[in-house]
Amino acid sequence: QLQAAGGGLVQAGGSLRLSCAASGFTFDDDYAIGWFRQAPGKEREGVSCISKIDGNSYYADSVKGRFTISSDNAKNTVYLQMNSLKPEDTAVYYCAADSRFRLGGSSFGLFDYWYDYWGQGTQVTVSS
Repeated sequence: QLQAAGGGLVQAGGSLRLSCAASGFTFDDDYAIGWFRQAPGKEREGVSCISKIDGNSYYADSVKGRFTISSDNAKNTVYLQMNSLKPEDTAVYYCAADSRFRLGGSSFGLFDYWYDYWGQGTQVTVSS
């Protein structure tokens, strides 16, 4: 139902833009979209989230100032622009959606158990 794309191999300091598109259903405006990542041997962690209805967003401290989440409602797609990438950003990145839009603008949105819809992951590898 959700398609995450845009991952790849990049050198430290480089950039990638991930996209999350819905298939089979429409991201209504009253959805929260979250980005999560899971590195080998580690638990899944929240990276960023956004409320589509008002554009409020929230970031994990580890990515604040480097990553930017945005929503293109016309394309029914949410993006995660990742700049100044570090080797510790290496992980499989997932997007998720939930109809409780207020999640998107709060720290609660970084907790995966709130989300009902998940996409397959996309691998991001940052070389040193």
